[in-house]
Amino acid sequence: MNKIFSACIIDDDPIFVYGTKRIMKEVGFSEEIEVFENGLDAIEELTQKSIVEKKLPRLIFLDLNMPIMNGWEFLDDFVKIPEAIRKDVVIYIVSSSIDPRDIERVKTYDIVTDYILKPVTPKDLKNMLDDLSA
Repeated sequence: MNKIFSACIIDDDPIFVYGTKRIMKEVGFSEEIEVFENGLDAIEELTQKSIVEKKLPRLIFLDLNMPIMNGWEFLDDFVKIPEAIRKDVVIYIVSSSIDPRDIERVKTYDIVTDYILKPVTPKDLKNMLDDLSA
């Protein structure tokens, strides 16, 4: 199981962020972990990185319900980043919502790999690393 270089958590819940970062470190998930509390801060920083560094995090955990800019709005803006730069990015929606409409709507975004109910477990992370290594 190989760790990835960079991961990103976009979520306004400090308890979820703390727990997820802790589990990520325990399983050796990634070298770097960036955290944003809302979609706007995330899309501004990631867009800037895509321009300056021509690279993005390998994996993004994205919450749907956040202030300022929600996960749906983030996804709509994220697809505007040139595909050559974002093609290797894997996005997981991580939400506490069990609303079937959210789950169906996620399926309309090709850039989203999967929908995971909170909390993220060590097994989830290991499965993701295995999938990324395959």
